Amino acid sequence: MQDHIEKFRKHLVAEKNASEHTVTSYLSDLNQLAQFLKKTGHACNAKGSVDIQQIDRVALRSFMVNLHDQGFTGTTMSRKLSSLSSFFKFLCREGSLQNNVVKSIPAPKKENYLPSFLSVDDIFRLLELPDKNTYIGTRDRAMLEMFYSTGMRISELVTLQMDFIHLESQKVRVLGKGKKERWLPLGGKAIAALNGYLSRRETLIRKKKPDPLPSAVFLNTRGGGLTTRGVRKIVGKYLDQLVSGGHSPHSIRHSFATHLLEGGADLRTIQEMLGHASLSTTQKYTHLTVDRLIETYDQAHPRAQHSGANSRKP
Repeated sequence: MQDHIEKFRKHLVAEKNASEHTVTSYLSDLNQLAQFLKKTGHACNAKGSVDIQQIDRVALRSFMVNLHDQGFTGTTMSRKLSSLSSFFKFLCREGSLQNNVVKSIPAPKKENYLPSFLSVDDIFRLLELPDKNTYIGTRDRAMLEMFYSTGMRISELVTLQMDFIHLESQKVRVLGKGKKERWLPLGGKAIAALNGYLSRRETLIRKKKPDPLPSAVFLNTRGGGLTTRGVRKIVGKYLDQLVSGGHSPHSIRHSFATHLLEGGADLRTIQEMLGHASLSTTQKYTHLTVDRLIETYDQAHPRAQHSGANSRKP
C-alpha cells in the first residue's frame, strides 16, 4: 500500500499543485488507515502486508468505528473519509482498482460548530502584549496585527514573501488553499507594525548573514523562516496571557470575520477576504452575531424580560 501512497503523493504535488499542508494531511490520513488495517489484519495478505485489492466496505467501516471510539469528531472523520475517497479515486483512474469502495461509506454527521472569537477589547489588549523594544516583540506584534488586519490563515502568513507586501498601496498578496491567490487590504496599524518589524529584520539579516538570504517575511532569531507550528506556539503564548482556555490562534481569524460582520460588512466581501470557496462556510459567522443580538435584546427589551420579581409588568 505504501507504494500506492507514494504515487498518490507525487500526483498531489505534480498534478494537483497541492500545498504542503494539504499533502501532509492526506498522507497522515492514509497512513493512519494503513496502520489500522495492518494492526487488525483487515485486507492483509499472507505476509501481513496491506493489499489494496482486499480493502472492502467492512474494513473501511471498521476504520471509521475505530476513529469514533478514539473520540474524533464527525467533522474530522468526514475529512479523513474525503481523503480516502480521493486516494481510491486516484487508484481507479490509474487502473489499480475497479471501484471506489469509499463511496459506499456514509459520511458521519458533522457538528454544528461555531468558531470562538475575542471581543474587540480583548483583541486590542492582545496586540499590546508583545515587547516593542525587542526583535521578537516587534516581530510578534507585526504578526498579530497582520492576522487581525487581514484574517489570513497561519499557513498563509508563514508563506508570505517580501515581494508579496505592498506597503505603499496598503495591500498584501496571499496564497491560500490550493495555492489560490487573493489580495487583502492592510490597515494603518498593521502597516505601522510591519514598518517597525522590517527595520529590525534588516538589522538581523546584516548581523546573522544567513545564506541564502531569506525571502520569507517573518523570521526566527537565526534568520530562518518560521514554521506553522512555530507561529501557533508564538500566538498561543500571547493568548494564554490574555484569556483562559477556549481560544486558539485561529480565533483571531474568527474575530476578524465577526467584527467585520458586526461593523456592517456583507458576507460576500468577508467570504472573499477569508478565501472561502463556499459562502456557506462564511455564513457560520452570522450565527455568532445573531446570538449576540438575541442576548442584547433579552437584556434590554421590556417585553423580553424573564418573569420574576424584577421583571416589568405588562
